[in-house]
Amino acid sequence: MTTASPTPYARLVRFIPKAGSGKPLIGEPEDATQDVGLAAYNSEPIKVSVFSGSSVLQPGEKTGESFEVERLLSPLAEEEVGTIRCIGLNYVKHAHEVKMALPTVPVLFMKPSTALADPYPAPTVIPKAYVGDNAADYESELVVVIGKSCKNVSESEAMQYVAGYTASNDVSSRAQQFAQSQWCYSKSFDGACPVGPAFVPASRVRDIGEMSIEGRKNGQVVQKSRLDDLIFTVPKIVSFLSQGTTLKPGTIILTGTPAGVGWSFEPKNLLHDGDEFSVYVSHGVGTLINKIVEEK
Repeated sequence: MTTASPTPYARLVRFIPKAGSGKPLIGEPEDATQDVGLAAYNSEPIKVSVFSGSSVLQPGEKTGESFEVERLLSPLAEEEVGTIRCIGLNYVKHAHEVKMALPTVPVLFMKPSTALADPYPAPTVIPKAYVGDNAADYESELVVVIGKSCKNVSESEAMQYVAGYTASNDVSSRAQQFAQSQWCYSKSFDGACPVGPAFVPASRVRDIGEMSIEGRKNGQVVQKSRLDDLIFTVPKIVSFLSQGTTLKPGTIILTGTPAGVGWSFEPKNLLHDGDEFSVYVSHGVGTLINKIVEEK
């Protein structure tokens, strides 16, 4: 159960408007039922009521202006997120599919802020150094956004520091991952962390376990789960990461991926040039879509 205060908006997007200076704006989609990620992919109009602030963390107030979206951006800018925290092996069924024991403490790895990427039409580029490995994989993930400075908090206090949620794809090179004991190198290339499309405040989610996540490769469902399959809950993750370490406002935490990653299929179901991968998260977050491009 979240303890966050109610917000005057149901969700926010960060975007470039079709009219104006080209400067990123923050606002609330006017159609409460619209999946803004799918709408952007299908070139459908997305009308947004603009807020006065420059960040989803401090959106300000409605200005009375309305703009149509030219291009959706990650809900948070690269300079806001800092080092991206990621939790590995955090769904029960995923641990079973990779034949690993359930961890007793959260498994942490990190991505640099330069891995952050926007939703469609921004591509996911597999670096030329990795293309020959034929090992690029997807991981659908719920993202937790920290709203205020957080250190040494208990699980019971943790949700007070969660601003809200969005979606991500933890793009990975499995060959590079399994060649090392540490995972950061294999998951940190530019654009390996697309995030979006919408930010949903924590106060709008009554129970995180009721949220659902789904991954589709070229339209085919490959991952599907409720968040009640998490091994470590969001309060546990936030509390754990905050011990001795300050989580600054804007910190994003990828909470793990459900069963169905491409490496677990036989034959393997990996990402290649021209593929499309989408991550859907319920409760208004919507569908994050990216096209895969192999660097030449």
